[in-house]
Amino acid sequence: MPEDLKAAIVQDEVTGRVLMLGWMDEEALALTRSSGLVHFYSRSRQRLWQKGETSGNVLHVTDVTPDCDEDALLVSVHAAGPTCHDGSTSCFTPWLWRRILRRERDGAEGSYVAGQLAAGVGQNARKVGEEAVELAVAALSEDDERVVSEAADLWFHTLLLLRSRGLDPAAVDDELRRRAVDPVTP
Repeated sequence: MPEDLKAAIVQDEVTGRVLMLGWMDEEALALTRSSGLVHFYSRSRQRLWQKGETSGNVLHVTDVTPDCDEDALLVSVHAAGPTCHDGSTSCFTPWLWRRILRRERDGAEGSYVAGQLAAGVGQNARKVGEEAVELAVAALSEDDERVVSEAADLWFHTLLLLRSRGLDPAAVDDELRRRAVDPVTP
């Protein structure tokens, strides 16, 4: 294993979202700079590799900045597709989204998540509507514990609806960020 490995934190150039962490040696860094595509050194495979070499989800480099000690790198990119091997925008995806993806992938018999996703968009949309009403009712007439419980149900079922539509929650985050900087949008 090369002794000159540096942590390479990959960040979306537009959203600022941290997408992944990889390791670069001098050769990977040189390839990244010369090709414009992110390359890493795989510690497990003991070789260089280009991010997206099999999936096609490459990372186009816009900037590479070393930290103050020059032992870590911040790599700004434009991602051509999801960054994480599980299909998520980022490898730093919230645990609940990861669990939904895992349950969908495993498709275990009796899994509520797998069943809801198999039922399709219509079923998930109805469930979001039902949970939204339950949250509104709880907010008006029940204790805080019940409001939190109903909000959790709505949040969870909203994630299932997004997944059933093939959307990543990062798209919602991006929209909220866009609204925060757009003075016209409420």
